[in-house]
Amino acid sequence: MRVIEGCVKVKQLTVRGFDEQLTDALRQLAECDGTSLNKAALKLLRRGAGLTDVKVSADTVGSSLDDLFGKWSSEEVEAFDAALEVFEIVDESAWK
Repeated sequence: MRVIEGCVKVKQLTVRGFDEQLTDALRQLAECDGTSLNKAALKLLRRGAGLTDVKVSADTVGSSLDDLFGKWSSEEVEAFDAALEVFEIVDESAWK
């Protein structure tokens, strides 16, 4: 645990000045994680302070695409699957 010399430990904090973009990102994180806005805000604060609890394994390539996971609607999934069906067809003449 990092303790900054001369600082008081804070148990509760009021933060003002959330713009629409930050509010949307916070709500989206809370929704994706299935948590409250408070827990999502704490997660972002910990991440920003370099205090993440997540350990990255040596075989992890990166997290740049993490925000795309779990974002498709049922209709989008069905459309994607339908578009891929053509690749399931085997051209028998190619195997002769």
